[in-house]
Amino acid sequence: MIDQPVSGRPVRPEGTPGSAADASSVRLPVSARAGRFLVLCAVFVCAACGLVYELALVALATYLTGDSVTQASIVLSVMVFAMGVGSLLAKRLRCRAAVGFGLIESLLALVGGGSAMALYACFAWFGASRLALVAFSLTIGVLIGAEMPLLMTLIQRIRAQDAGGAVADLFAADYVGALVGGLAFPFLLLPLFGQLTGALLVGGVNAVAGGALVLWLFRHDLTRAARAATVLAFAATLALLAAAAVLAGPFEDAARRAVYGADVRVAVRTDVQEIVLTQTGGPRPASACGLELYLDGRLRVCGADEARYHQALVHPAMAAGPRGRVLIFGGGDGLALREVLRYDDVGSVTVVDLDPGVVALARTDPRLSALNGDAFADPRVRVVTADAFRWVRAWPGTGEAPYDVVLSGLPDPRLAEATRLYSQEFYGMLPRALTPDGRVAVHAGSVRGSGHTFWTVAATLRSAGLHPVPYAVDGRLTGYPADTDRAPRTRADGGQPPADWGFLLAAPGGPPPLTLAPTAPADSTLTPADLTHAAATARRHRATGLPPSTLLHPRYDG
Repeated sequence: MIDQPVSGRPVRPEGTPGSAADASSVRLPVSARAGRFLVLCAVFVCAACGLVYELALVALATYLTGDSVTQASIVLSVMVFAMGVGSLLAKRLRCRAAVGFGLIESLLALVGGGSAMALYACFAWFGASRLALVAFSLTIGVLIGAEMPLLMTLIQRIRAQDAGGAVADLFAADYVGALVGGLAFPFLLLPLFGQLTGALLVGGVNAVAGGALVLWLFRHDLTRAARAATVLAFAATLALLAAAAVLAGPFEDAARRAVYGADVRVAVRTDVQEIVLTQTGGPRPASACGLELYLDGRLRVCGADEARYHQALVHPAMAAGPRGRVLIFGGGDGLALREVLRYDDVGSVTVVDLDPGVVALARTDPRLSALNGDAFADPRVRVVTADAFRWVRAWPGTGEAPYDVVLSGLPDPRLAEATRLYSQEFYGMLPRALTPDGRVAVHAGSVRGSGHTFWTVAATLRSAGLHPVPYAVDGRLTGYPADTDRAPRTRADGGQPPADWGFLLAAPGGPPPLTLAPTAPADSTLTPADLTHAAATARRHRATGLPPSTLLHPRYDG
């Protein structure tokens, strides 16, 4: 490494001939060593902020539209491409590196910090966010890509250094900053500030770091006009970010009303997801649901048709054999539990749900607890907060006795984060948790509305040694609980929700009978004739030859 100390000769302002290459023209308020260190600190901060912007876009896009793999692919691919474009465009700014870097950082702080709020606004008021996601990824990527060439120019102007050593120093600071930003986003920013305020806060940090570097360290490198323009840009950026942070709460309330309607009763964000409970109306103008429960923007409970759904999931499985011990996956709302507890010979029920916030709401909210019959107060019930896949995988070591019935009301398999819960590996672990006469009931989407997904679940169960019996129950009034149905007030395609719920009742010893128990609740709307019709409907729409879905090769369509 070859270093050339900086002389104390008078500054040659940016934009004058030779200023980009003449390292001795820069006058700093600190030593050259300290100046290089401060530039590397700015690289560190900018890298951390840039990665937070990237992760915030991925996280919010996944929440709004589902399928984390698709959203991450869009953001990462567009942003990396845009970074290359930004690097090329930055070549034109190298003769004015300090002021160029300052203006880029002020714009990046404003766009990156406000991106989450703008993306949510597009979703709430326009019903779509994909175009905005691409636009923000492209813009942020261009601005991030323009940083490194300008920083390279600035650090070389402080003290000339061989190119390889300078690049190594810059990228080391960049990668360490990215590590810190990547860890800070899920473990610090989201829990403490949430998506909107967290992104705005990071934008403020970005603006302060960029402004300090340019307006203090390189203040002698700016003309009076450039200094005034840079000060104005950073002041405006910080003012706008501060105003947005102050208005974040009212904005979120207004956007939530635009998404869910004006009758939001409960809206909370847990460590797992956003939970919203509405009472009347909702996003469909003609909705007759009454009570609606949304998890991360997806309708999961409609009070008008949930009883039909849960009866169809629970009662055939309870009728096909012993039912002393029952296991429910994803039953935090207590509605499947309500149907299970209507059988007096049930000795114990274990509910495994990832989010304790849903269970807490089901216990304490007067309307939801009334709908589930205050099921969690029953002494036969035990709640386990756990990921279903991990819990089943660890099951032999828990000392649990096998279960007679396993009921699965998990998120839709077309969501990338849920495909493993419908995989060959997951179903392959279930038989060890079952008694010899045990059964598994799975909701697998709509037979008529998402047939490929439904029959892929059937093929996956079969490949795991379970023998599924398909049936499609009519009476569906809404998209519940098809997790791809989103919350905007009108459907973009103008279509109707699927007409059926598709279920698979499976057992390791052979196909279980599809029937109702003589002791089934008398007030149930599900009849033996309904099950006969449900089985015939599934047979008419049967799809064959589909391969099973595995962890390494998920096969559910989006």
